[in-house]
Formats: sequence, C-alpha cells, structure tokens
Amino acid sequence: MKMRDIMLVAILFVIAIFVTGCFQGEQTSEEIDPPPQSEAVEGQNVNGTDESDQGEQQSKESNQAGSQTETVARQLYLIDSNGMVAPQTLDIPLPESKEVAAQALEYLVMDGPVSALLPNGFRAVLPPGTEILGLNLQEDGTMIVDVSEDFKEYNGESELQILQAMTYTLTEFDGVDRVQLWIEGEEQEEMPVNGTPILDGYSRANGINIMPLAAGDIMNQEAVTVYFPAVHHETQYFVPVTQHVEGNQDNMFEAVVNAVLQGPNYESNLRHVFNMETALLNEPTLKDGVLQLEFNQAILKNREAGIISDDVMETLVRSLTEHQGVKSVDVKVDQIDQIVNENGDVYKEPVNKNMFVPKDKL
Repeated sequence: MKMRDIMLVAILFVIAIFVTGCFQGEQTSEEIDPPPQSEAVEGQNVNGTDESDQGEQQSKESNQAGSQTETVARQLYLIDSNGMVAPQTLDIPLPESKEVAAQALEYLVMDGPVSALLPNGFRAVLPPGTEILGLNLQEDGTMIVDVSEDFKEYNGESELQILQAMTYTLTEFDGVDRVQLWIEGEEQEEMPVNGTPILDGYSRANGINIMPLAAGDIMNQEAVTVYFPAVHHETQYFVPVTQHVEGNQDNMFEAVVNAVLQGPNYESNLRHVFNMETALLNEPTLKDGVLQLEFNQAILKNREAGIISDDVMETLVRSLTEHQGVKSVDVKVDQIDQIVNENGDVYKEPVNKNMFVPKDKL
C-alpha cells in the first residue's frame, strides 16, 4: 500500500473517533440504554412502584381485602315503605370483637353503616349519630342498652317503632328476653319524646305493629303476634303484626292458627295466602316443643302432588314459633301421606324458624 493511502486511512479513523465522542457527550444518562432486566420507568420510586399509580394500587388492594371480609347473616328489624317494622336478613361484616349485639343495633342507625345495605323501600330507625355506649345482659334475660344523647332526636311518631325494632332485633339473640333503655348511663323510666313507659323494659309481649282492638268483648281479648307476607316492587318479605283474638279459648294455638287463616284484618300491603276453605281438623297439640297441626286438603296448592305453598308454610311457622314453647311445627294434611314444598322436597321432619331466618347467638 502506498504511503499516501496509509495516511488517508489513518486520518479517516481519527475523524470517526472524534465524531463519535462528540455525539455521546451530548446524550444524558437517562437516554443510555439500561442494563438488561433493570429497565427504568419514569416516575417509579426506589421500590419499583409507580408513584403516580401508587394510590390506585393501594385502593385496589384495599378493595380486594374488603371483598374478602368475612360476613354474617343477621336479622335486623327495619321500617318498610308502609311504616311497619319488619325483619330483613342482611350480610354484615363479622365483628372483630364479640360485641355482635351492639353491632346489630349500630346497623339500625340512620346514615350509619347499614345505609349501603338497605333493601329497596326500607330505612333504618334510630336517630342519626346515635352511639351504642354499652350493653349488659342480666341473669333474668334483660338486656340493658346504654345509648348517647343523640338518641333523643327522633320524631315522636316513631317512638313505638324504635322500641319495637330494638327489642325484636336484640331478642333474636339467645338469652335476651327484654330490653331496658339507658341514656348516657341514666336508667330511663319512659321514652324521652312521647313518654311511653319503659321502666320494666320492653319485650315481644308488648307487641309489634299493633292493630286496633277488634269489635266485641274487649275485656276478653288477648294479643297474639302473627306474620303475613308483604311485597314491595316484586320483593317479598314477612311482617309481624299483633292482633287481638278471643282470650277465652282453651287452646291459644288454635286461636293463632285461626287468626292466620283469616288473614290481615286491615287494608295494607300484607297478603292473604291461604285458601278461604282451609280449616283445622283437630285441636293443635304441643309435645316436646313440636306443635302438631292437621288441616283439610284446602291448605294445599296442588292436592294431587301434595304440594303446600312455601308462603303458607313460612306464615304458619313464623307465626307459631313466636309463642313460648313452640320450637317447630309439624303439618299434616287429611289423607295425604306426605307433603312437599314447591321444589318437590318432602317435609320429613317438623319445620322450625331457622329454615327461614338465621339463628343469632351472643
């Protein structure tokens, strides 16, 4: 190679090195390709988490954790669209403490945690801001309920609804027979607005959704609580009502059955689910907590298949197990070997309330 060619190649090589060095000097360190498996992402912190998305990620994790929160089915007494106190079974978070009864009352407070769970047409009953300061179950079955001053801020027309909702919600728990009210540590002899007497406490014996006395011998009438189905926007639920029946009957269970068969005695959204020809054939008998009933075939929805309406069965069981000593109901039908529900399942054993509502325990 000639000397001139050698010198030309050397000059071109030096120029190439010079140009390359200038180009790299103008680049920033962020523009240099990162090492494999450690690609830089704009906005990330030292933990590799995108700071702009960190809050969103925590929210998602929180939501995922919330969706996994363990819940428990609890029967609470709320107010329906007709102003009646009625039970609704809601899935509420299982409390970390053992204060399950206190939690149940907290879910009766307006604008409280129940707000997101309220069924269509229902509302809570306790005044907004009411705090449950303490519960104390006595040996005689009386539950002392201590509430904050906010409890007093209710409309007088709701006074009985408040008493009934609290009492029926708490007496769903084993061992609770009545409720006694305290406000800020002070025992109450009467309700703070309309003055309803409560010194001896309030129990289911005081009634719920109390109907006016029927015409006739008022002195000889006795109050009984029965259940009837109601419907709101195609959603069915059961409403307890306290009615009065003739108190001189030898068998009060027969009086309760007859009250159910007659249906609601006032205009409302309550449904009458029995065939008008339905009748008891024998006097009800109670043995070992099982109330035995025998009806004519008019009680059936389908006589050939022996099908009894689910609404009929639930109405009977809810109404009769409301009364002391009755744990379950055994329904028999004249000349029918076995009765089945609307799904075709045979009623092999007496039916208890737990088939329809959860059993609460303290």
